Amino acid sequence: MSAPEIRVTFHGAHLGSTEDHPVSADRVFSRADAGTTYTPSDPAHCSFELHGVTIGVGFHWERHESQRFRGALAIVADAENPEKIIAVNAIGLEEYLKSVISSEMSATASGALLRAHAVVSRSWLLRQLIDRGKHTCAEKGGWKRTLLPDGREVDELVKWYDREDHTQFDVCADDHCQRYQGITRQTRQEVAQAVDDTRGETLTYNGEVCDARFSKCCGGISERFENCWEDDPKEYLTNVPDHDGGKVFCDTADTSIIDQVLNDYDRENIDFFRWEVRYTARELSALVRRRSGIDFGEVTRLVPLQITPAGHIVRLLVEGTHRSAIVGKELEIRRWLSESHLRSSVFNVERTAGGDFILKGRGWGHGVGMCQIGAAVMGAEGYGYHEILRHYFPNAEITRLYHTTD
Repeated sequence: MSAPEIRVTFHGAHLGSTEDHPVSADRVFSRADAGTTYTPSDPAHCSFELHGVTIGVGFHWERHESQRFRGALAIVADAENPEKIIAVNAIGLEEYLKSVISSEMSATASGALLRAHAVVSRSWLLRQLIDRGKHTCAEKGGWKRTLLPDGREVDELVKWYDREDHTQFDVCADDHCQRYQGITRQTRQEVAQAVDDTRGETLTYNGEVCDARFSKCCGGISERFENCWEDDPKEYLTNVPDHDGGKVFCDTADTSIIDQVLNDYDRENIDFFRWEVRYTARELSALVRRRSGIDFGEVTRLVPLQITPAGHIVRLLVEGTHRSAIVGKELEIRRWLSESHLRSSVFNVERTAGGDFILKGRGWGHGVGMCQIGAAVMGAEGYGYHEILRHYFPNAEITRLYHTTD
């Protein structure tokens, strides 16, 4: 959390690095407090609450809420903004995971899903820590000139987003890394048990920790890593049909299963497997101009030029009365065609007699790795968490890297 002032409520005594007496009440921190750390006197029972935390930054569910955390609190100066400070929670990896799996999903999820997600989230985090210093830029790619089949030459934007290294902490608390909302939603003992039972278990490939990924709903088949990020194929992040020969796992309307994955703000729009968006030509033209920064004039056509085997559009031709251009990869397409992010890039484009654009799509997110809705269905149908992991991460091994070290 970064802000000019940060209000904190301490629950239980916390020892300040620059104070003579423990604090256990409301405090408002500012730039003058940068460099101080507050350590709980009783880590198992003390906590602190941050007020006005922004979650879902840039997405349709963006909002502010209060969140409660265990562990230590450090107040540091924001190196990128001299008017702000940052609240950093220092906590062990395994305790961190107990929050992640109940923040990314619901604490009411099945034991199999909680355990599978613990292994996936642990693997992702360890991979990021191992590769620290290698992530230098979140936005990658750029413009080039491309020749269309009809002989026209147009500009093409090939752009993707991956996390860059944070310089003042290991990982952030929002969707940029993994959702981490403290103990706010960690409401059941089963969450802690799932993490404890899988302690140290990670996905590995050729002896290396996997860069494990996950999305809300793959739409029926998972996507390959290189179609969403850099051209670096990973044999454990490939196309996996989301079924075992029968009905697609993630195609479900069972609210008891959906509620395991979607927190309250996620359930505001539950058209995750099949969805539809409609724009008038004027609305679409204004939207694309605003989101891309390019004046296409009136958008006349959206033409998919490259569709992956999983159905994701990774190159889209936007034609307008002023100019035409190609955009990719999948997330940049989703950004251009929505005020926040289009559900996914798996969609068909239809035009009505009146000229409206209708996008009919499937899935929610990039679709790479574990499909959370699909995994929830598998858990409900009796699959164990190792079976879930082997289904979504073919060629990967499940390896226990440690037992007791946090």
